[in-house]
Amino acid sequence: MNIVREDADLQLQWDRWLKRKNATARDHLIVHYSPLVKFVAGRVGAGLPSNVDAGDLIGSGVFGLIDAIERFEPDRGVKFETFAVPRIRGAIYDGLRQLDWVPRSVRSRSREVERAFSELEHKLRRSPSDEELAAHLDLTDAELANWLASIASTTVGHLDRAVAAGAEVAASDDTSSNSPPAVVEEKELGKVMRDEIRRLPDREKLVLSLYYDEGLTLSEIGDVLGVTESRVSQIHTQSVLHLRSRLHAAGIV
Repeated sequence: MNIVREDADLQLQWDRWLKRKNATARDHLIVHYSPLVKFVAGRVGAGLPSNVDAGDLIGSGVFGLIDAIERFEPDRGVKFETFAVPRIRGAIYDGLRQLDWVPRSVRSRSREVERAFSELEHKLRRSPSDEELAAHLDLTDAELANWLASIASTTVGHLDRAVAAGAEVAASDDTSSNSPPAVVEEKELGKVMRDEIRRLPDREKLVLSLYYDEGLTLSEIGDVLGVTESRVSQIHTQSVLHLRSRLHAAGIV
């Protein structure tokens, strides 16, 4: 089947689903877009412990894909893939939280780092350096790196979804009264996230941009910056915790 024929068949299935809510057409769309679920699950799972089953991530992601198909409105002028990715990713995060696979000690460390960011920014009136963060936590630089490494695979949730969706939310800025409240709320959170990301130190801002906007892997970002993949993972984790502390302080999350 050539590309033109494939495109025509896909459009036919979309028409059947959007106009008649034909269940067979929906099933066809799910199968067609299933590689998108595998791609997103692969991105999310790259930094997770080996005991997290990739099949569980894909299974959760399929629910996000189904939700995206059922909620998609072509008239809004957003590509389906752009609309679907944050919903697939969000469903995977929801599935991970239900598994409750994060050790209590790691959750505690995560909260301590967030609190340290908040206290130091209040005291210094600027973003703290790695050395200042380690000193505030009464850790050596190596111990802080180990903390961030242990937290790296657990930074999933509402904030991380907002970070990931920042660019996608920007694709449609219509916040008129016709927009559903949930869509407006998502766009407002996306705007807050973009504003906060711009305030981050350049290194953290660059890592988030390369990872979420450009779609590079942690290894590829390491090649760009000339550092190891594990160091990029630590910077990414630090960036997310940094943002989390700011939004907590603002009462947003």
